[in-house]
Amino acid sequence: MQSQDIERIARRRANAKFGFFIHLAVFICVNAFLLAVNLATQPNTPWFRFPLAGWGLGLAVHGLAVFLPDLGLRERLVASETRKLERRMAEKP
Repeated sequence: MQSQDIERIARRRANAKFGFFIHLAVFICVNAFLLAVNLATQPNTPWFRFPLAGWGLGLAVHGLAVFLPDLGLRERLVASETRKLERRMAEKP
């Protein structure tokens, strides 16, 4: 593997992690705001839990996709698509 390939992969992984941290920051800010609105308007009805739970599930899936040990899924999908495209190109006259 060449240093350009390593740098490209490192940048992609760093961007994925940075994207997760942005997602996490927005999640915290928005849900803190929803909690404040909930407590100010209807303190006896904790409706803020529903968007918190739904968005939390999405955030958890995003985190798993970013931080799980690299299972090579992306690389296998790219290799599969590359083979398909190469076969198509070879079949065309």
